[in-house]
Amino acid sequence: MKIVAIKYGESVFGESNIYKGGNKDRVLPISFVIYLIQIEGKNILVDAGFDDCAGFEMSIFKESYKILEEYGVKTDDITDVILTHCHHDHVEAVWRYNKAKIHIQKDEYDLTKNYIPKDFNVNIFENEYALTERVRVKKIGGHSKGSSIVLADNYVLCGDECYMRNCLTDNIMTGSSYCEEKSQEFLNKYSDEKYKPLLFHDPEIMKGKIGYMVIKL
Repeated sequence: MKIVAIKYGESVFGESNIYKGGNKDRVLPISFVIYLIQIEGKNILVDAGFDDCAGFEMSIFKESYKILEEYGVKTDDITDVILTHCHHDHVEAVWRYNKAKIHIQKDEYDLTKNYIPKDFNVNIFENEYALTERVRVKKIGGHSKGSSIVLADNYVLCGDECYMRNCLTDNIMTGSSYCEEKSQEFLNKYSDEKYKPLLFHDPEIMKGKIGYMVIKL
């Protein structure tokens, strides 16, 4: 199995959105990252990212599919796209992957279906779905009603259940939580040292650059 981070932009985000109790008048740097999992003949994309950058002033940006192509994977090579939740910056570019099967939690689908072309192959799951023996997607419901994570061996692709690494190490809940109880349950479980979290907005990932980075072979 290989996991590849595809970093396609940098911007800023309100501290009060990133951390519960954060300063409402302060912004912090964030990255925009999606992940590619290559396993058993599959190219599994975790989130699709966006093309139009709506709502964000980007300091650097390149469409994520172009970075995938630089890595050597074309849009038609993607076999599966997992959408962790319905928010625009995670789903807007899903239209590019017309050959893939789209996997999304049931509660998130109603809020995402306008982004997904009607002729796409969509798998809607309730609580958990296994794409392979080593890759499964699991509903958390902390960040949004049906927000999900992806478990690949001991790697945890966190979606937006937490934005920064210290959310897990210091037990700091996100300031953008649909259900604080479930957000706290996520922190309690996946802060365990046996898990390796992969974040979608960590500013330390390829800081100051866009591109791809292989995380695991």
